[in-house]
Amino acid sequence: MEVENAEKVNLEQKKKHKGKHDKPKPWDEDPNIDRWKIEKFDPSWNPDGLLEVSSFSTIFPRYREKYLQEAWPKVKSALKEYGIAAELNLVEGSMTVSTTRKTRDPYIIIKARDLIKLLSRSVPAPQAVKILDDEMQCDIIKIGNLVRNKERFVKRRQRLVGPNSSTLKALEILTSCYILVQGNTVAAMGSFKGLKQVRRIVEDCVENKMHPVYHIKILMMKKELEKDPALKDENWDRFLPTFKKKNVQTKKVKSKEKKPYTPFPPPQQPSKIDQELESGEYFLSEKKKLAKKWEEKQEKQAQKAAENKRKREEAFVPPKEPVKQDSNKSENKEEDVAALAKSLKQKAKEFGKQKSLQTINAEEYISAPAAEQPSKKKKKSKHT
Repeated sequence: MEVENAEKVNLEQKKKHKGKHDKPKPWDEDPNIDRWKIEKFDPSWNPDGLLEVSSFSTIFPRYREKYLQEAWPKVKSALKEYGIAAELNLVEGSMTVSTTRKTRDPYIIIKARDLIKLLSRSVPAPQAVKILDDEMQCDIIKIGNLVRNKERFVKRRQRLVGPNSSTLKALEILTSCYILVQGNTVAAMGSFKGLKQVRRIVEDCVENKMHPVYHIKILMMKKELEKDPALKDENWDRFLPTFKKKNVQTKKVKSKEKKPYTPFPPPQQPSKIDQELESGEYFLSEKKKLAKKWEEKQEKQAQKAAENKRKREEAFVPPKEPVKQDSNKSENKEEDVAALAKSLKQKAKEFGKQKSLQTINAEEYISAPAAEQPSKKKKKSKHT
Protein backbone atom coordinates (compact mmCIF):
# COMPACT_ATOMS: atom_id res chain seq x y z
CA MET A 1 0.00 0.00 0.00
CA GLU A 2 2.82 2.37 0.87
CA VAL A 3 4.51 1.70 -2.50
CA GLU A 4 1.28 2.45 -4.40
CA ASN A 5 0.82 5.73 -2.49
CA ALA A 6 4.39 6.77 -3.25
CA GLU A 7 3.84 6.08 -7.00
CA LYS A 8 0.66 8.19 -6.97
CA VAL A 9 2.48 11.09 -5.34
CA ASN A 10 5.27 10.91 -7.92
CA LEU A 11 2.75 10.92 -10.80
CA GLU A 12 0.97 13.95 -9.31
CA GLN A 13 4.28 15.81 -8.99
CA LYS A 14 5.16 14.96 -12.62
CA LYS A 15 1.77 16.20 -13.81
CA LYS A 16 2.29 19.47 -11.97
CA HIS A 17 5.73 20.09 -13.51
CA LYS A 18 4.80 18.89 -17.02
CA GLY A 19 4.15 21.84 -19.32
CA LYS A 20 5.18 24.30 -16.67
CA HIS A 21 6.76 26.67 -19.21
CA ASP A 22 4.21 25.98 -21.99
CA LYS A 23 1.60 28.33 -20.62
CA PRO A 24 -0.13 30.51 -23.24
CA LYS A 25 1.54 33.89 -23.67
CA PRO A 26 -0.39 37.07 -24.54
CA TRP A 27 1.66 37.58 -27.75
CA ASP A 28 1.21 34.02 -29.06
CA GLU A 29 -2.10 34.71 -30.77
CA ASP A 30 -1.38 38.30 -31.76
CA PRO A 31 -2.15 38.58 -35.53
CA ASN A 32 0.02 41.71 -35.90
CA ILE A 33 3.26 39.82 -35.08
CA ASP A 34 5.04 38.18 -38.04
CA ARG A 35 7.36 35.57 -36.56
CA TRP A 36 9.07 34.81 -39.89
CA LYS A 37 10.16 38.36 -40.53
CA ILE A 38 13.87 39.04 -40.06
CA GLU A 39 14.30 42.57 -38.80
CA LYS A 40 17.18 44.61 -40.16
CA PHE A 41 20.03 45.09 -37.68
CA ASP A 42 20.22 48.50 -36.06
CA PRO A 43 23.74 49.62 -34.90
CA SER A 44 22.12 51.23 -31.83
CA TRP A 45 21.45 47.69 -30.50
CA ASN A 46 25.20 47.18 -30.03
CA PRO A 47 26.84 50.63 -29.54
CA ASP A 48 30.05 49.33 -27.89
CA GLY A 49 30.98 46.85 -30.63
CA LEU A 50 32.58 43.41 -30.19
CA LEU A 51 35.01 42.36 -27.46
CA GLU A 52 37.02 39.78 -29.47
CA VAL A 53 38.32 39.71 -33.05
CA SER A 54 36.83 36.92 -35.19
CA SER A 55 38.29 35.96 -38.56
CA PHE A 56 37.72 33.40 -41.32
CA SER A 57 39.89 32.52 -44.28
CA THR A 58 39.44 30.31 -47.34
CA ILE A 59 41.65 29.28 -50.25
CA PHE A 60 40.69 29.73 -53.90
CA PRO A 61 41.75 27.95 -57.13
CA ARG A 62 44.50 29.45 -59.27
CA TYR A 63 42.19 30.18 -62.24
CA ARG A 64 40.21 32.62 -60.00
CA GLU A 65 43.29 34.68 -59.14
CA LYS A 66 43.03 37.17 -62.02
CA TYR A 67 39.28 37.80 -61.56
CA LEU A 68 39.57 38.23 -57.78
CA GLN A 69 42.43 40.69 -58.22
CA GLU A 70 40.20 42.84 -60.47
CA ALA A 71 37.02 42.55 -58.35
CA TRP A 72 38.66 42.82 -54.89
CA PRO A 73 38.29 46.64 -54.50
CA LYS A 74 34.49 46.33 -54.93
CA VAL A 75 34.33 43.46 -52.41
CA LYS A 76 36.49 45.38 -49.91
CA SER A 77 34.32 48.53 -50.16
CA ALA A 78 31.12 46.46 -49.68
CA LEU A 79 32.54 44.85 -46.51
CA LYS A 80 33.86 48.18 -45.21
CA GLU A 81 30.26 49.46 -44.86
CA TYR A 82 29.65 46.75 -42.21
CA GLY A 83 33.02 47.30 -40.48
CA ILE A 84 34.69 44.12 -41.80
CA ALA A 85 38.35 44.04 -42.89
CA ALA A 86 39.19 41.94 -45.97
CA GLU A 87 42.58 40.72 -47.18
CA LEU A 88 43.56 38.97 -50.44
CA ASN A 89 46.80 36.96 -50.26
CA LEU A 90 47.97 35.98 -53.76
CA VAL A 91 51.11 34.24 -52.48
CA GLU A 92 49.18 31.70 -50.37
CA GLY A 93 46.08 31.89 -52.61
CA SER A 94 43.70 32.74 -49.76
CA MET A 95 41.06 35.32 -48.73
CA THR A 96 40.64 36.46 -45.11
CA VAL A 97 37.85 38.46 -43.43
CA SER A 98 37.96 39.70 -39.82
CA THR A 99 36.00 41.96 -37.48
CA THR A 100 37.23 45.44 -36.46
CA ARG A 101 36.38 47.97 -33.76
CA LYS A 102 33.78 49.49 -36.07
CA THR A 103 31.87 46.17 -36.40
CA ARG A 104 28.47 46.34 -34.70
CA ASP A 105 26.50 43.39 -36.12
CA PRO A 106 27.87 40.15 -34.57
CA TYR A 107 26.42 37.93 -37.33
CA ILE A 108 27.95 39.91 -40.23
CA ILE A 109 31.24 37.99 -39.92
CA ILE A 110 29.34 34.77 -40.80
CA LYS A 111 27.92 36.55 -43.84
CA ALA A 112 31.43 37.70 -44.81
CA ARG A 113 32.66 34.11 -44.51
CA ASP A 114 29.89 32.98 -46.90
CA LEU A 115 30.88 35.78 -49.28
CA ILE A 116 34.50 34.60 -49.64
CA LYS A 117 33.27 30.98 -49.97
CA LEU A 118 31.02 31.98 -52.88
CA LEU A 119 33.81 33.97 -54.53
CA SER A 120 36.13 30.95 -54.37
CA ARG A 121 33.38 28.81 -56.02
CA SER A 122 33.29 31.07 -59.14
CA VAL A 123 30.22 33.14 -58.18
CA PRO A 124 30.54 36.64 -59.76
CA ALA A 125 31.38 39.41 -57.26
CA PRO A 126 28.20 41.53 -57.87
CA GLN A 127 26.05 38.45 -57.14
CA ALA A 128 28.14 37.26 -54.17
CA VAL A 129 27.93 40.67 -52.43
CA LYS A 130 24.13 40.20 -52.16
CA ILE A 131 24.76 37.59 -49.43
CA LEU A 132 25.43 40.45 -46.98
CA ASP A 133 21.67 41.18 -46.93
CA ASP A 134 19.83 39.66 -43.95
CA GLU A 135 17.16 37.99 -46.11
CA MET A 136 19.69 36.28 -48.43
CA GLN A 137 21.21 32.92 -47.46
CA CYS A 138 23.58 30.56 -49.27
CA ASP A 139 24.32 26.85 -49.53
CA ILE A 140 27.29 25.13 -51.17
CA ILE A 141 26.28 21.57 -52.10
CA LYS A 142 29.11 19.07 -52.58
CA ILE A 143 28.29 16.62 -55.38
CA GLY A 144 31.75 15.23 -56.20
CA ASN A 145 31.62 12.36 -53.70
CA LEU A 146 28.05 11.21 -54.56
CA VAL A 147 29.11 9.30 -57.72
CA ARG A 148 32.29 7.26 -58.12
CA ASN A 149 32.35 6.94 -61.91
CA LYS A 150 33.70 10.13 -63.50
CA GLU A 151 31.83 9.77 -66.82
CA ARG A 152 28.54 9.11 -65.03
CA PHE A 153 29.12 12.11 -62.76
CA VAL A 154 29.72 14.46 -65.74
CA LYS A 155 26.59 13.14 -67.47
CA ARG A 156 24.38 13.70 -64.41
CA ARG A 157 25.86 17.14 -63.75
CA GLN A 158 25.03 18.09 -67.36
CA ARG A 159 21.49 16.75 -66.81
CA LEU A 160 21.13 19.26 -63.97
CA VAL A 161 22.21 22.14 -66.25
CA GLY A 162 20.13 21.00 -69.24
CA PRO A 163 20.36 22.01 -72.92
CA ASN A 164 21.39 25.69 -73.17
CA SER A 165 21.02 25.90 -69.34
CA SER A 166 17.21 25.65 -69.72
CA THR A 167 16.74 23.27 -66.74
CA LEU A 168 18.87 25.47 -64.48
CA LYS A 169 16.95 28.62 -65.48
CA ALA A 170 13.61 26.90 -64.77
CA LEU A 171 14.83 25.84 -61.32
CA GLU A 172 16.04 29.38 -60.59
CA ILE A 173 12.61 30.82 -61.48
CA LEU A 174 10.60 28.25 -59.48
CA THR A 175 12.80 28.23 -56.35
CA SER A 176 13.65 31.98 -56.48
CA CYS A 177 17.32 31.11 -55.99
CA TYR A 178 20.54 31.83 -57.84
CA ILE A 179 22.20 28.49 -58.80
CA LEU A 180 25.72 27.99 -60.17
CA VAL A 181 27.12 24.56 -61.09
CA GLN A 182 30.92 24.63 -60.95
CA GLY A 183 33.25 21.63 -60.75
CA ASN A 184 32.38 19.36 -57.82
CA THR A 185 30.02 21.84 -56.11
CA VAL A 186 26.71 23.63 -56.68
CA ALA A 187 26.46 27.12 -55.15
CA ALA A 188 22.94 28.38 -54.39
CA MET A 189 21.73 31.73 -53.00
CA GLY A 190 18.21 32.53 -51.84
CA SER A 191 15.73 31.99 -49.01
CA PHE A 192 15.86 29.02 -46.64
CA LYS A 193 12.81 27.43 -48.28
CA GLY A 194 14.28 27.75 -51.78
CA LEU A 195 17.70 26.42 -50.68
CA LYS A 196 16.06 23.36 -49.15
CA GLN A 197 14.30 22.62 -52.46
CA VAL A 198 17.50 23.19 -54.48
CA ARG A 199 19.53 20.81 -52.27
CA ARG A 200 16.92 18.07 -52.63
CA ILE A 201 16.71 18.48 -56.43
CA VAL A 202 20.51 18.49 -56.86
CA GLU A 203 21.07 15.41 -54.69
CA ASP A 204 18.21 13.49 -56.36
CA CYS A 205 19.65 14.30 -59.78
CA VAL A 206 23.26 13.30 -59.01
CA GLU A 207 22.22 10.14 -57.14
CA ASN A 208 19.89 9.26 -60.07
CA LYS A 209 16.78 9.15 -57.86
CA MET A 210 14.66 11.60 -59.90
CA HIS A 211 15.20 13.68 -63.02
CA PRO A 212 15.13 17.49 -62.48
CA VAL A 213 12.33 17.80 -65.08
CA TYR A 214 9.96 15.86 -62.77
CA HIS A 215 10.88 18.14 -59.86
CA ILE A 216 10.12 21.15 -62.10
CA LYS A 217 6.64 19.70 -62.87
CA ILE A 218 5.93 19.21 -59.15
CA LEU A 219 7.08 22.75 -58.31
CA MET A 220 4.88 24.21 -61.07
CA MET A 221 1.85 22.37 -59.70
CA LYS A 222 2.64 23.60 -56.17
CA LYS A 223 2.80 27.19 -57.47
CA GLU A 224 -0.69 26.77 -58.93
CA LEU A 225 -2.06 25.17 -55.73
CA GLU A 226 -0.69 28.05 -53.63
CA LYS A 227 -3.02 30.44 -55.48
CA ASP A 228 -6.12 28.58 -54.26
CA PRO A 229 -7.02 29.75 -50.69
CA ALA A 230 -9.43 26.80 -50.21
CA LEU A 231 -6.49 24.32 -50.35
CA LYS A 232 -4.34 26.29 -47.91
CA ASP A 233 -4.66 23.85 -44.97
CA GLU A 234 -5.12 20.64 -46.99
CA ASN A 235 -2.67 17.92 -47.98
CA TRP A 236 -1.50 18.34 -51.60
CA ASP A 237 -0.19 14.79 -52.12
CA ARG A 238 -3.35 13.74 -53.99
CA PHE A 239 -2.79 16.51 -56.56
CA LEU A 240 0.93 15.95 -57.10
CA PRO A 241 2.10 13.34 -59.65
CA THR A 242 4.11 10.29 -58.57
CA PHE A 243 6.91 9.24 -60.89
CA LYS A 244 8.17 5.69 -60.86
CA LYS A 245 11.64 4.76 -61.98
CA LYS A 246 11.35 2.57 -65.09
CA ASN A 247 14.89 2.14 -66.38
CA VAL A 248 16.21 0.09 -63.47
CA GLN A 249 18.90 -2.25 -64.74
CA THR A 250 18.74 -5.50 -62.82
CA LYS A 251 21.68 -7.85 -62.79
CA LYS A 252 21.04 -11.03 -64.75
CA VAL A 253 21.45 -14.09 -62.58
CA LYS A 254 23.63 -16.64 -64.32
CA SER A 255 21.92 -20.02 -64.20
CA LYS A 256 24.38 -22.85 -63.61
CA GLU A 257 23.80 -26.05 -65.54
CA LYS A 258 23.01 -28.89 -63.22
CA LYS A 259 25.28 -31.87 -63.68
CA PRO A 260 23.78 -35.36 -63.59
CA TYR A 261 23.70 -36.81 -60.09
CA THR A 262 26.20 -39.53 -59.28
CA PRO A 263 26.43 -41.25 -55.91
CA PHE A 264 30.22 -41.58 -56.21
CA PRO A 265 32.50 -38.74 -55.13
CA PRO A 266 34.67 -36.97 -57.73
CA PRO A 267 38.14 -38.42 -58.36
CA GLN A 268 40.88 -37.10 -56.12
CA GLN A 269 43.05 -34.48 -57.79
CA PRO A 270 46.78 -35.20 -57.90
CA SER A 271 48.80 -33.31 -55.32
CA LYS A 272 51.82 -31.13 -56.07
CA ILE A 273 54.20 -33.92 -55.05
CA ASP A 274 52.42 -36.40 -57.38
CA GLN A 275 52.79 -33.97 -60.29
CA GLU A 276 56.50 -33.52 -59.49
CA LEU A 277 56.98 -37.29 -59.35
CA GLU A 278 55.34 -37.72 -62.77
CA SER A 279 57.50 -35.05 -64.39
CA GLY A 280 60.65 -36.24 -62.57
CA GLU A 281 61.14 -32.83 -60.98
CA TYR A 282 60.91 -34.32 -57.51
CA PHE A 283 64.32 -36.00 -57.82
CA LEU A 284 66.11 -32.87 -59.05
CA SER A 285 68.37 -30.91 -56.73
CA GLU A 286 67.41 -27.41 -55.49
CA LYS A 287 69.90 -25.74 -57.85
CA LYS A 288 68.54 -27.55 -60.89
CA LYS A 289 64.99 -26.66 -59.91
CA LEU A 290 65.88 -22.99 -59.66
CA ALA A 291 67.75 -23.16 -62.99
CA LYS A 292 64.72 -24.73 -64.68
CA LYS A 293 62.38 -22.07 -63.27
CA TRP A 294 64.79 -19.38 -64.45
CA GLU A 295 64.84 -20.84 -68.01
CA GLU A 296 61.03 -20.98 -68.14
CA LYS A 297 60.84 -17.39 -66.95
CA GLN A 298 63.37 -16.28 -69.61
CA GLU A 299 61.38 -18.08 -72.34
CA LYS A 300 58.14 -16.37 -71.27
CA GLN A 301 59.86 -12.97 -71.21
CA ALA A 302 61.33 -13.57 -74.68
CA GLN A 303 57.89 -14.48 -76.06
CA LYS A 304 56.29 -11.46 -74.46
CA ALA A 305 59.05 -9.14 -75.75
CA ALA A 306 58.67 -10.53 -79.29
CA GLU A 307 54.89 -10.02 -79.16
CA ASN A 308 55.26 -6.43 -77.90
CA LYS A 309 57.83 -5.70 -80.61
CA ARG A 310 55.45 -7.04 -83.26
CA LYS A 311 52.63 -4.85 -81.93
CA ARG A 312 54.88 -1.75 -81.97
CA GLU A 313 56.05 -2.46 -85.53
CA GLU A 314 52.45 -2.82 -86.76
CA ALA A 315 52.02 0.94 -86.38
CA PHE A 316 54.91 1.58 -88.81
CA VAL A 317 53.75 -0.82 -91.57
CA PRO A 318 52.62 1.31 -94.56
CA PRO A 319 49.12 0.67 -95.89
CA LYS A 320 48.66 -1.12 -99.21
CA GLU A 321 48.38 1.25 -102.18
CA PRO A 322 45.21 0.96 -104.28
CA VAL A 323 45.76 -0.74 -107.66
CA LYS A 324 45.56 1.78 -110.52
CA GLN A 325 43.84 0.61 -113.72
CA ASP A 326 45.88 1.18 -116.87
CA SER A 327 44.37 3.51 -119.48
CA ASN A 328 45.55 1.15 -122.30
CA LYS A 329 43.48 -1.69 -120.86
CA SER A 330 40.34 0.46 -120.76
CA GLU A 331 40.88 1.52 -124.41
CA ASN A 332 41.32 -2.13 -125.47
CA LYS A 333 38.09 -3.03 -123.69
CA GLU A 334 36.19 -0.31 -125.59
CA GLU A 335 37.58 -1.59 -128.93
CA ASP A 336 36.55 -5.16 -128.09
CA VAL A 337 32.99 -4.03 -127.29
CA ALA A 338 32.75 -2.13 -130.62
CA ALA A 339 34.01 -5.17 -132.60
CA LEU A 340 31.52 -7.43 -130.84
CA ALA A 341 28.62 -5.08 -131.65
CA LYS A 342 29.64 -4.98 -135.36
CA SER A 343 29.83 -8.78 -135.64
CA LEU A 344 26.40 -9.13 -134.02
CA LYS A 345 24.86 -6.74 -136.59
CA GLN A 346 26.35 -8.72 -139.48
CA LYS A 347 25.03 -12.01 -138.08
CA ALA A 348 21.55 -10.48 -137.70
CA LYS A 349 21.55 -9.43 -141.41
CA GLU A 350 22.62 -12.90 -142.58
CA PHE A 351 19.97 -14.53 -140.44
CA GLY A 352 17.27 -12.25 -141.99
CA LYS A 353 18.34 -13.17 -145.55
CA GLN A 354 18.24 -16.89 -144.77
CA LYS A 355 14.72 -16.56 -143.35
CA SER A 356 13.45 -14.76 -146.50
CA LEU A 357 14.84 -17.52 -148.76
CA GLN A 358 13.21 -20.23 -146.66
CA THR A 359 9.70 -18.70 -147.19
CA ILE A 360 9.86 -18.91 -151.07
CA ASN A 361 7.68 -21.71 -152.65
CA ALA A 362 9.61 -24.06 -155.01
CA GLU A 363 6.82 -24.30 -157.73
CA GLU A 364 6.34 -20.55 -157.85
CA TYR A 365 10.06 -20.11 -158.07
CA ILE A 366 10.34 -22.46 -161.13
CA SER A 367 7.24 -21.09 -162.99
CA ALA A 368 8.26 -17.49 -162.49
CA PRO A 369 10.27 -15.88 -165.34
CA ALA A 370 14.00 -15.57 -164.93
CA ALA A 371 13.77 -11.79 -164.51
CA GLU A 372 11.52 -12.10 -161.44
CA GLN A 373 13.65 -14.77 -159.82
CA PRO A 374 15.72 -13.52 -156.93
CA SER A 375 19.15 -12.95 -158.17
CA LYS A 376 22.02 -14.23 -156.18
CA LYS A 377 24.98 -12.01 -156.44
CA LYS A 378 28.06 -14.04 -156.33
CA LYS A 379 30.86 -12.40 -154.61
CA LYS A 380 33.91 -12.25 -156.68
CA SER A 381 36.73 -13.87 -154.90
CA LYS A 382 39.83 -11.78 -154.58
CA HIS A 383 42.06 -14.78 -155.25
CA THR A 384 41.44 -15.45 -158.99
